[in-house]
Amino acid sequence: MKRLSTCCLLLLLAACQREADAPRSPSPETPATPAAEAPAAKPEGQVELADRIERDQRYLIGISYPPNINQYPGLAAELQRYSQAAVDELMQAVDGLGGEKPTAPYDLSLAFDMLAETPQIVAVAATGSSYTGGAHGNPLVARFVWLPQRKELLRPDRLITGSAGWQAVSDAVREQLHAALSQRIDGDDTEPAERAELLKSGLKMIDEGTAPDAGNFAQFEPVLDATGHVTALRFVFPPYQVGPYSDGVQTAEVPAGLLLPHVAQPYRGIFAAPAA
Repeated sequence: MKRLSTCCLLLLLAACQREADAPRSPSPETPATPAAEAPAAKPEGQVELADRIERDQRYLIGISYPPNINQYPGLAAELQRYSQAAVDELMQAVDGLGGEKPTAPYDLSLAFDMLAETPQIVAVAATGSSYTGGAHGNPLVARFVWLPQRKELLRPDRLITGSAGWQAVSDAVREQLHAALSQRIDGDDTEPAERAELLKSGLKMIDEGTAPDAGNFAQFEPVLDATGHVTALRFVFPPYQVGPYSDGVQTAEVPAGLLLPHVAQPYRGIFAAPAA
């Protein structure tokens, strides 16, 4: 009898195991819960920008982006490339420490700010510095002008073609920067001989940094009217391009009326019509 009871118990356990292993159908009273949908995949190559903070005994990284920048995937990709290049350069300097701790932490501080946002034009300014030793950090200055309808970054070599156009831009910019330099030197109340030397060296830097070439005018931002059309381009020059570090970032505006005769046809529509 004991042997029979044991066999019955083993058969009962096996049956229970098979029942547990078998898939169960939902009861009529309790409908089956549908499986959660997987999140939609990002298109290949699309980036999702988010503020970035990294802290270490040897370095500090702080990068911030405009809150709605990801709605412009192409522009976001351009900003990501710029910021990653700055990070790579900083980390290369950190690697060069060989594990040693610097006297002052290396630092990358970079902020992207929205300057303009219309159906035709989105403009972003990048401002910051990268410190890897020395008296001061290396300034980071860049501008990004995005055309949402064309899904294209507005580049100077496509905007203005031909040497005559860049000569016109160069002449207009130099005139403004020369005047600003003279005013700064006069405000310092220097001796005549020193003033002449400062003016000579300053004019040389300006002329070299504003030679009529698209590469010298790579950083610019639009000045817009109430309708969102460009009335002028404000060209931006980081320290060392047209003056010493102490002079900081310098700018010069070139009106649309001067630019339009030299603007490539596909981009003329973003400019305000010349006054009659």
